[in-house]
Amino acid sequence: MQQIKKLELWVGGFVLAGFAALLVLVFKVADVQSIGGNESYTLKAHFDNIGGLKVRSPIKVGGVTVGKITDITLDTEHYIPVVTLAIEKKYGYFPETSSAAILTSGLLGEQYLGIEPGFIDEDIEMLADGDLIEDTKSALVLEDMIGQVLYSIGGDSNK
Repeated sequence: MQQIKKLELWVGGFVLAGFAALLVLVFKVADVQSIGGNESYTLKAHFDNIGGLKVRSPIKVGGVTVGKITDITLDTEHYIPVVTLAIEKKYGYFPETSSAAILTSGLLGEQYLGIEPGFIDEDIEMLADGDLIEDTKSALVLEDMIGQVLYSIGGDSNK
């Protein structure tokens, strides 16, 4: 009888450890950060084409993740995508001369938003919460590039 109780305790502990490991795995896959979250401020950027950029895509400066994309909407007046960025305050504020570009990790990897900090001068202000990054570079769409190459090759066949 005592042996069965001991076995049940071991099985119960093993099952609890399995549930804990599964919970950790779910949080890692869902990319959930700390429950309280980090303090952040928002910026907006307008792009002609966002390609495969998604909500929760990383925002990087020199390869370091400094925030995430929180919203992607369409400006119904001008019909251009508007991307809302959440930058963690611990990385500071960027100059208004900064630029944003949609980049790709590797040849066919995920897309992310890269920020290139601008120069700092006494007349240059820092971007504050809710400001707009004016200098943006849209995503390069692989299909468009292949089409341009094929079109240019087809156009040279007349010579």
